Amino acid sequence: MWNDLMHLDLSVTEKVVRTVAVYLALALLIRLAGKRDLAQLNAFDLVVVLLLSNVVQNAIIGPDDSLLGGLIGAVVLIGFNAGVVRLARSNDTASRLLEGTPTVLARDGAWSDDALRREGLRKADAEAALRRQNANSVNETDIVTIEPGGAIIASLRPDLQSATRADVARLEAKLDALLAGRPQP
Repeated sequence: MWNDLMHLDLSVTEKVVRTVAVYLALALLIRLAGKRDLAQLNAFDLVVVLLLSNVVQNAIIGPDDSLLGGLIGAVVLIGFNAGVVRLARSNDTASRLLEGTPTVLARDGAWSDDALRREGLRKADAEAALRRQNANSVNETDIVTIEPGGAIIASLRPDLQSATRADVARLEAKLDALLAGRPQP
């Protein structure tokens, strides 16, 4: 039994190379697929993600179905990913290359149809994201971006932004100063 669990049909080096190659290929494909796929999965995207793991399994482990072979693939996959994440966090150029940069979807209250098309977004989906951020429509925004992770961020026009605690405190101080200058009845 131990022989079946620990016997590798492929060398450790080949397992490492296969795992890293599949990781890099998938990372590139996901990067090329666009930001929408990262945060705005629909049912079809979910099916693709679930099937993708099964499709690449044999490319990573090859004909080896031993316990040790699977564990080696898992360790390399997690270790390599940890290295990539650390590289992206410590180097701005690597971060832009690996993760991308924000894309402006709307500016001064008008959608950029080219940007929406490039990112694979429908206006209806982007407008739903705006409503979650207290904007009723794009004309209430200064700028709308989609971040590298797929989050849509809307900056409301200044006249439509909610008051902060600091704003309220500043107004209270002005009111107190005005009231202090008046004679009390």
